[in-house]
Amino acid sequence: MVLAVERSQKRLTLQTLDIAENTTAIRSLDWDRDRFDIEFPLENGTTYNSFLIRGEKVALVDTSHEKFRQLYIDCLTGLINPNDIDYLVISHTEPDHSGLVKDVLQLNPNITVVGAKIALQFLDDLVHQPYQRMLVKQGDRLDLGNGHELEFISAPNLHWPDTIFTYDHGTNVLYTCDAFGMHFCDNHAYDLDLAVIETDYKIYYDCLMGPNARSVLSALKRLSDLPSIKLVANGHGPLLLHHIEDLMGRYRDWSTAKAKAEKTVAIFYADGYGHSNHLAEAIARGINKTGVLVELVDLLTADPQEVRVLVDIAVGIVIGMPPAQAEAQALINTILATTNAKQAVGLFESGGGDDESVYPLRIKFQEIGATEAFAPILLKETPTDGLYQLCDEAGTDMGQWLTRDRNVKQMKALDSDLDKAIGRLSGGLYIITAKKGDVSSAMLASWVAQASKEPLGISIAVAKDRAIESLMHVGDRFVLNVLEEGNYQSLMRHFLKRFPPGGDRFAGIKTYPANNGSPILADALAYLECEVQSRMDCSDHWIVYSTVDIGRVSKPDSLTAVHHRKVGNHY
Repeated sequence: MVLAVERSQKRLTLQTLDIAENTTAIRSLDWDRDRFDIEFPLENGTTYNSFLIRGEKVALVDTSHEKFRQLYIDCLTGLINPNDIDYLVISHTEPDHSGLVKDVLQLNPNITVVGAKIALQFLDDLVHQPYQRMLVKQGDRLDLGNGHELEFISAPNLHWPDTIFTYDHGTNVLYTCDAFGMHFCDNHAYDLDLAVIETDYKIYYDCLMGPNARSVLSALKRLSDLPSIKLVANGHGPLLLHHIEDLMGRYRDWSTAKAKAEKTVAIFYADGYGHSNHLAEAIARGINKTGVLVELVDLLTADPQEVRVLVDIAVGIVIGMPPAQAEAQALINTILATTNAKQAVGLFESGGGDDESVYPLRIKFQEIGATEAFAPILLKETPTDGLYQLCDEAGTDMGQWLTRDRNVKQMKALDSDLDKAIGRLSGGLYIITAKKGDVSSAMLASWVAQASKEPLGISIAVAKDRAIESLMHVGDRFVLNVLEEGNYQSLMRHFLKRFPPGGDRFAGIKTYPANNGSPILADALAYLECEVQSRMDCSDHWIVYSTVDIGRVSKPDSLTAVHHRKVGNHY
């Protein structure tokens, strides 16, 4: 069955199908969603998956996003009388999965809500009404009858602290919510064509699961005790049926590699408090660009011993100010007691209305002798895209500072014939400029080449730790400014400067807007207006392929500035 509606010109459809014995999937397809978790760009929309299990008792696993309210409720009531639903399993309380919990409880107030302790605490703030509850922990079971026995697996931090998995011993279906999912929307309910989905699967892992690689490995270890898994019923994208071993194995391989990283940054935030979640995630994205492992920890629920162990091994510590609660303040004191002078530190406000000033804590870290990786991030109003970009850049600065020894060592390796040979690959000099909303950025580039004639297209290698990288995803627009031989030194020096997080890269530079909104440098020899069509992962760089819409040369008789290097292991 498929239902559909147009909502503010955004396509929303709903699909139902039987996925196992007496088990139905309700897939809410959000075709046109282009952003998730602030700066997580989506190329193929997303889905929110919910599941109905019928034994002698009936269980509903998760609901949907509130934008699907009428579609979802109409579908659910068409499948079953809500009074016949006995249990509502909350995999976690993120709004895209629990956005309609209150609506379902209004249909049947006698439903028992099943979840982890933290999930039920969070849910109290979402539904604002009494409800029957069942707290479950690792290994607990719920017998629905007719062979459907549910076992619950603790999976905190994937990607919220309250996450649980649910395994049905009757059908061998594993319900995993965010884990093993992807933001990919089409009418194919299963992972039939691996080549079509694997890029989105990896991006999703990198953005949502990679920052908690150790938690991923812990969850996988708990899953190893289960019988065979015949279907992974995830919360986003196609369900895993045809490539389960391969795709779950990739999580293990990726997480193992991350967990072995030499350097780790611990980011402490207050889950659900103000804007702490999103600011922490933006900082984590910036740090991850530099190859440094990030561990996100909720100050409102963390175990003091785990905090102590993590701070002891971390090379960097970031704290989002929690509410003035005794438990959170006790953990802050634990962090302070464990921090040493060799660690880097960053602080940010959460904007929850009850968080203390960052400055007393900043002074305490200064007294320890810790290095401040970035200036405190202050929050005076609802965060803008510009503030999230500042957080991303602050994280990148921190990661680059923490990996400076590695980079210096690489630059000193000048005696390799291979490095010298690659260094003879010369290129032009260009400034890439981009603007989206109130966020703008720029970068000096030399790894640029024409890549196609029809349509006209170019390729650019963009280092993953460049600030402008977040503005060069598929569908984004930018300008390639060509520098002029003999007239490029001032522009080159300006854009080679190290800008502070959120700094204006165009201060003192004469520009005018292109048709696509990005800045054109008035002193450029030529410019091309471009749109990103695809990206290829090349280890420490993205190869960005873009088509060219408009171009103009200001001095037809001048030549492009050329960049010559001595070695190929750095710019």
